[in-house]
Amino acid sequence: MMKRLFLSLVLLSAQAFPAWALDLNPLSAIKGAVEAAVEDRSSQDIANDLSIKTKITAEVIDKMGSEVISINADVYEGQVMLTGAVDHKDIKEKAGMLTKGIKGVKRLFNEIMVIKPIDKDKGAVENYVDDTVIESKINALLLDGGGVNVTNFRWRSVGGHVFLFGRALSAAEKDKAAGIVAGIKGVRSLTNRVFVRAKS
Repeated sequence: MMKRLFLSLVLLSAQAFPAWALDLNPLSAIKGAVEAAVEDRSSQDIANDLSIKTKITAEVIDKMGSEVISINADVYEGQVMLTGAVDHKDIKEKAGMLTKGIKGVKRLFNEIMVIKPIDKDKGAVENYVDDTVIESKINALLLDGGGVNVTNFRWRSVGGHVFLFGRALSAAEKDKAAGIVAGIKGVRSLTNRVFVRAKS
């Protein structure tokens, strides 16, 4: 029942919440609204993670402004995964340094990709990948993947390069989620930052 309700909310969110530079996954808002009821973090952990993400938005992403193409921050139990794209490694390093300075950040995975500006002669279409479509497929397939508690996972696609993050309750669950994601059409690579911890 919960899975069906969640899927319905996800489908509605794809229309109600447009993607934007700060948060490329339009499913995040709806997912955040229901995750407290079904995932394995405590309500205090959820509140702490939300506070960290809010601070990263205000003190890192907003401060960097036009320096970035896009940066996203996902937080799980004080661990932070930064993804997105910049055009110089110094900007990536600056984002990481500012994020590490946020109170409550226990560990940082700086997965921001450094990409070259688009070659105007070739245009953007040549290497175009619809990351929103990939992220939507990940959400749907993980929901349908029995034995995967999707609410404990986070994912980002940047030019088809997918970053998986969060918590698995077993190594088998982690491997299953990774296998599902890796098999999606359009996924060029997968970086798996999911950690394993069983229910206490």
